[in-house]
Amino acid sequence: MNNFKIFLKSLPNSPGVYQFYNDKKEIIYVGKAKNLKKRVSSYFNKNHTNNKTRILVKNIFEIEYIVVNTEMDALLLENSLIKKYKPRYNVLLKDDKTYPWICLKKDPSPKVFSTRKVIKDGSLYFGPYPNVKTVYTLLDLIKELYPFLNHELNHLMKMNDASELKKKFEENKISIKNLINGNFKTSIEKLKSEMKIHSVKMEFEKAQKIKEKLESLKNYQSKSTVVNSKINNTDVFSIISDESYGYINFFQVAYGSIIRSRTIEIKKKLEETDKELLSLAVVELRQQFKSNSKEIYLPFKIDLGSKIKISVPKSGDKKKLIDLSERNAKYFRMEKFKQIQIVDPERHTSRIMNQIKTDLKLVQEPRLIECFDNSNLQGSNPVAACVVFKNGKPSKKDYRHYNIKNVKGPDDFASMEEVVFRRYKRLVDENCELPQLIIIDGGKGQISSTMKSLEKLKLTNKMSVIGIAKRLEEIFCPGDPTPIYLDKRSETLKIIQHLRNEAHRFSLAFHKNKRSKNALNSKLDSIKGIGPKNKILLLNHFRSFKRIKAASLNEISIVLGPKRGNKLFETLKNIN
Repeated sequence: MNNFKIFLKSLPNSPGVYQFYNDKKEIIYVGKAKNLKKRVSSYFNKNHTNNKTRILVKNIFEIEYIVVNTEMDALLLENSLIKKYKPRYNVLLKDDKTYPWICLKKDPSPKVFSTRKVIKDGSLYFGPYPNVKTVYTLLDLIKELYPFLNHELNHLMKMNDASELKKKFEENKISIKNLINGNFKTSIEKLKSEMKIHSVKMEFEKAQKIKEKLESLKNYQSKSTVVNSKINNTDVFSIISDESYGYINFFQVAYGSIIRSRTIEIKKKLEETDKELLSLAVVELRQQFKSNSKEIYLPFKIDLGSKIKISVPKSGDKKKLIDLSERNAKYFRMEKFKQIQIVDPERHTSRIMNQIKTDLKLVQEPRLIECFDNSNLQGSNPVAACVVFKNGKPSKKDYRHYNIKNVKGPDDFASMEEVVFRRYKRLVDENCELPQLIIIDGGKGQISSTMKSLEKLKLTNKMSVIGIAKRLEEIFCPGDPTPIYLDKRSETLKIIQHLRNEAHRFSLAFHKNKRSKNALNSKLDSIKGIGPKNKILLLNHFRSFKRIKAASLNEISIVLGPKRGNKLFETLKNIN
């Protein structure tokens, strides 16, 4: 990948880790980012004064990235990847040091302590923690709340029955796990109480130490998804698919850390199912990276033979890994779409049109879509608007406003029937192109009114009609009582919402403008000596004719001056 311009434009604005490869497919640099797009782009948008950075950028041949949930996850994943691959241009984390864990040891004697080594001996490990201070704050708090641990244990063993001590330890172990995992509301309240007592006694040094503990605890986050000591030598796969392609993400997990991530795209040829695509990808990727893991985490069961254990996690840390893998597959798919949009906009448009056609079960791709919305205030100044989208984008020169002429009072159904009839009668009379899809801002009633007009014009079989109800974003079709529910993140729903919002905005703006003009055409027009400028002054100040009529001579004179004010005041007395 020698030209990164298109790739950089498609990167996500999410936290993650990026990996730079040279032309020999070797990782030469691993970095973390709060915003992947900004951070990776910075390498190519700046004239670097640092010679090392210039050489690094010159040697970048390919870029890969892993999207994670938080900055802390990115920091931890960066650490594990640097230790795994020891990239040439990474210096800080190449040594044997790693982030500390908290170990809760049961045998041979109960202990809780900090360690940088994870040993498979049945102990519980929590972490790792990028901030060492957080570890020691938690350990101090644990030992303060549960003093039977460590150095006081021998004394307690002499004073208590062994079985009681073991029971006590098990009870406290659960409390300690909750505390480490972030459930320390009670502990914080206790520390706050102690801090206040020390402050009252003017023991400010002790109060300050407790305050520091509180701050560390409040900034504390629970353990990371990307590093977990309980998950070892495992492969994780997920799949996202559409009509034409499947996108499969692969995580390789070893020694409690993600050490590799790869997403591939597979083109469908014979409408293959997700199971078929995933089975093919699992075998291919495991061979490519020489993975011998005996266990695989998948979103659903597939048959890979009896030698490999297939797990389909439903909750917990394993499910979090599946979710993270799926998230990376989604970002890869989005990246591909963005690149296509830049390089081949027609292919991008065709894909979206085909997706809308599929989602809404249309006969043809909706290259031309029109959307209607009504607007009135308790039946006054009723108007409507029609907005037009061509190839999924607004065509503002084709937008149209409508004054409702034949409807009295607030009747949205009749208003919709009128404006739809007028719109398509004119298009038919002028032999203009008809839309493939009509969208109505409303539910079954508005759709029924629309269909009445199309029946009168004999156009019911020439255009598809849907309505979108605001409350649950339900999509209604003529004659079908069951609404369509689209995925909230789907491109089809986003385009429908865009059309609906545009129609609402355009209609409302026209309604407000009409209402303002009508407000000026008030009873003031019949009063001699009150011209357009004075009328605007009065309406801006008093807001309505009723308030002007109720105003005192002094109030009117302040706006118009003594002479005109007195003349208007006397005239208003004789108006009923």
